Amino acid sequence: MKSVKRLGTYSVSLPLRADYVIEFHAARLLLLFSVCGVSGRIDGLTKMAKLDFFARYPDFFAVARRAAVPDVEDQKESQEDSDAAVEAAMVRHHYGPWDKRYYHVLAHLEAKRLITVTKHGNSYRICLSDEGGARAKRLAERASFFPIVERMREIKKVFGTKSGSTLKKLIYRLFDEEVGRRPMGEVIES
Repeated sequence: MKSVKRLGTYSVSLPLRADYVIEFHAARLLLLFSVCGVSGRIDGLTKMAKLDFFARYPDFFAVARRAAVPDVEDQKESQEDSDAAVEAAMVRHHYGPWDKRYYHVLAHLEAKRLITVTKHGNSYRICLSDEGGARAKRLAERASFFPIVERMREIKKVFGTKSGSTLKKLIYRLFDEEVGRRPMGEVIES
């Protein structure tokens, strides 16, 4: 994974995917903390990863939303949601969907003083700093981020109060074949 600042060393003969750029992941996580968190805070890496999974996999979120709120008529199920491509795939890990880049991206955000990460019991609390919150707000105002921000708002409405463990169990129950039975380290396909 490269920073935008270091793309000068990237071969122009190869296609460049946003997935390869650390700022792409950093921006999405800033938005996740801002939109899905409570006052810019998410408690636990498991919860962060599961909320991020739903943000990155719109089709899986649509299924999980219908399972969680079955009485509500197809809440905002837009053509965009059902046709959205997974821009940055995740892999199956011990605790469900995971991205091996999380530690790198979180360290990047912490080094830029956009987040703080503190140990709280057996988990980590990730909080936006004032500057991180300001940057997330500016990102959310950009038209290119409108679709993911709107999806994150829906994710928060449906799953914002759930624990990471509860979300992990939900994902394994609903997506046993796509996630639960997938070999460790294998990419989760939509």
